[in-house]
Amino acid sequence: MELKVVKFGGSSLADAEQFKKVKEIIDADPARRFVVPSAPGKRNSSDTKVTDMLYSCYESASRGENIDEEFDKIRERYNGIINDLGLDLSLESEFEAIKYAFRHKSGRDFAASRGEYLNGIILAKYLNFSFIDAASVIFFNADGSFDSERTNTVLAVTLQKYRNAVIPGFYGSMPNDTIKTFSRGGSDITGSIVARAANATLYENWTDVSGFLMADPRIIDSPAPISYITYRELRELSYMGATVLHEDAVFPVRMMGIPINIKNTNKPDDVGTMIVSEPPENDSGPVITGIAGKKNFSVITIEKDMMNQELGFGRRMLEAIEKNGISFEHLPSGIDTMSVVVAENVLSGKREQVILDICKAVDPDHIAIEDGVALIAVVGRRMVRSHGTAAKIFTAISKEDVNIRTIDQGSSELNIIIGVKNEDFEKAMRAIYSAFVK
Repeated sequence: MELKVVKFGGSSLADAEQFKKVKEIIDADPARRFVVPSAPGKRNSSDTKVTDMLYSCYESASRGENIDEEFDKIRERYNGIINDLGLDLSLESEFEAIKYAFRHKSGRDFAASRGEYLNGIILAKYLNFSFIDAASVIFFNADGSFDSERTNTVLAVTLQKYRNAVIPGFYGSMPNDTIKTFSRGGSDITGSIVARAANATLYENWTDVSGFLMADPRIIDSPAPISYITYRELRELSYMGATVLHEDAVFPVRMMGIPINIKNTNKPDDVGTMIVSEPPENDSGPVITGIAGKKNFSVITIEKDMMNQELGFGRRMLEAIEKNGISFEHLPSGIDTMSVVVAENVLSGKREQVILDICKAVDPDHIAIEDGVALIAVVGRRMVRSHGTAAKIFTAISKEDVNIRTIDQGSSELNIIIGVKNEDFEKAMRAIYSAFVK
């Protein structure tokens, strides 16, 4: 029997009109049994997300300031949705409890989580579904890491008790019963967790776009949509800035082989993008699946003759960086050179110490740090079967007179990561896209 878990993002639940669209979508398919909502997002470009309003209000309370006016704006936002939907529902007791908790420094995670919590109560009432507080079924360990197996055990048993239910996204509880949130955008993760526990046949993630595009539309004019993308490709693109879905949301469903369908709440008939373990047998399309990238990296380059013969050279090099609390992004290397790519901002105030520690650890012949580097990931499951893919990328970039600073290709040949100067980022992206998509 088909069973779908559906997650709706903040833009999909920003106001009463969006709630009505959500209800139509759920009513259209009885298989959509479990719903994971985000907090209300922006209603227009000048609006403020409720999560940001909650963060701001909590910060004011933590400074001992009067929060009545600030909190009233949050109250008005939810009451506006309730009134416009004509619901017989009052959240006054919840509002007072939250306000009291803010004044007694309940923590930023608690503050942020209330956006989803309150929206979940409203949506459950509107749909006539049961409401399950995520704090009772989503668990974290004492060190703040997600407790996957306990969560799956408890949540699976709980879901079996309900035909339909709303489970707020983004948060769960710690062993001491305090609230803990996932990273921003974590409602995607909750949806995936619920899909696993429910043994769903499909996880639908509804947002304000009709799936993934092959590139950032702010850089590429009208990029082509992606029909199918594998979990591994999604991870690569999400890590490099493609933000339709939280990059950690694939793990719970991937282990169960549950596909994810990215859909558009405002255009529900659009097919969207299917995220799958393996593409369909008739898989076809461009050699590359997508392009994504980010700016502002630094490349630490070490040169030393015969470094390949020094036992533990790479380990000592990375330990010197780890000592300064820095994690690396990529490690392009040659026979006598090693480059370590890190986020530029993590070197702030540590640059001289990092150089000193590296010199002590590996005694390089030369060391240099280049800032202002952008990384572009060209990702595609078909690249391994296509001859000349790398040459095509490099030729396209060369024709635009862009100099490549680093090259890093994964052993699976699923992706090629290229480093260019920040100022050449957009030009390089357009050149690569044009080379593969006509």
